[in-house]
Amino acid sequence: MTAMMRPDGELSIARYLKEPQVGPTAARIVLGAQLRRLRTGAGISREDAGKAIRGSHAKITRLERGQVGFKRQDLVDLLTLYHVLAPERRDDYFELADQANSAGWWHEYSDVLEDWFELHLGLEEAAALIRTYQVQFLPGLLQTEEYAQAVTRIGYPNAPQEKVDRLVALRMERQKLLTRTDAPRLWAVVDEAVLRRPFGGTEVMVAQLQHLLKAVQMPNVTLQIAPFSVGANAAAGAPFSILRFAEPELPDKVYLEQLTSALYLDKQESVDQYTAVMDRLCTEANTPQETADFLHRLIDQLG
Repeated sequence: MTAMMRPDGELSIARYLKEPQVGPTAARIVLGAQLRRLRTGAGISREDAGKAIRGSHAKITRLERGQVGFKRQDLVDLLTLYHVLAPERRDDYFELADQANSAGWWHEYSDVLEDWFELHLGLEEAAALIRTYQVQFLPGLLQTEEYAQAVTRIGYPNAPQEKVDRLVALRMERQKLLTRTDAPRLWAVVDEAVLRRPFGGTEVMVAQLQHLLKAVQMPNVTLQIAPFSVGANAAAGAPFSILRFAEPELPDKVYLEQLTSALYLDKQESVDQYTAVMDRLCTEANTPQETADFLHRLIDQLG
């Protein structure tokens, strides 16, 4: 999707309305970025904009970064302050705000969903390309239900089975992303050690490996194994993901998942560093065909 610029330099947000890949998270970021462009174009400080909506400069910052939803009256006041007065233009902003404030499909899992992971789901939903490097578990988008049960239980050893089942159901729902009409490309590099750990037992692991062989037949899925023979790899054992978006208002984001939280990096310098690491990993790892051959051999060994 290519956004259009108005003669005055304003991005035509009408292009984002009702696009299937622009979920609420992406819509918030797009709308926030456009409000920032309007504010700076009008020569208005964050402090003055905050006063106009009975808030502070910090509230404006959160709105412009797409970190919070939009109240109708706040949007009305900001558009007026920024001299966006034409009804048809204002209506586009109101419609995008409604989209930004809507609940994503993951809302029904709010009883088990961590706040920090909710943002990742929204970004994942909007991504055009997902590159990920994993050293402990297989990517969630490629896990079987049984494998997901085993690794989720490791992360929640004392949780009731009902919660584990809900978390696994959430993961299975996420995977529909890969088969939708406008599916993103998933490019995963996985350390060999991940495949040597038979989470759930041998039978579960064999089924998981067979599932990977089917997954890599999809045109939008690429899997590479980083074998032990590579030695010290470029990432020094730290897992990470890079999400890239078709929308020009959405910068690439690096996702670093931790035990009880996550970091999201979007400064260009950080993104460039992680992209360089990912590129080196892809160069060092087995090719997709070598990876498929490796999976076949491992299945034979386990069988």
